[in-house]
Amino acid sequence: MAKDSDNKNYKVIAENRRARFDYAIEDDIEVGIMLQGSEVKSLRVNSANIAESYAAVESGELWLVNSYIAPYAQAKTWGHEERRRRKLLASKRELSRMWSATQREGMTLVPIVMYFNHKGLVKLKIGIAKGKKLADKRETSAKRDWDRQKARLLKQN
Repeated sequence: MAKDSDNKNYKVIAENRRARFDYAIEDDIEVGIMLQGSEVKSLRVNSANIAESYAAVESGELWLVNSYIAPYAQAKTWGHEERRRRKLLASKRELSRMWSATQREGMTLVPIVMYFNHKGLVKLKIGIAKGKKLADKRETSAKRDWDRQKARLLKQN
């Protein structure tokens, strides 16, 4: 997922900012997502939310659960459901790796960012993550505050 400044098609649609605070992300995988036409048109105007969603491997398929894509106003009769389950497209090797991480190691599949790639296709970056305890969250917050304070001090000098 290269962020090319000259690439006109690359555009972030939705980002899950709390994912890195609530989870320790071990690895991330880029997957495709199966969408209806009205969903893609709605995504082009940035009306999506993946903050409350998660991914799950069920019966050999990968699904995105509880993601929100706003209804497209011009698609009145043939629109889409806002919170329907959406199938994610991954290779068999990635799928087996995600399944083993969630079943054996107790990890969680957390969507990190949804974006249009350089070809204009909707992609989803999923993190294989382990939940943080309260002390870990406090440590992350304290480290972030210290880095901010250190940057201020260096800027003053």
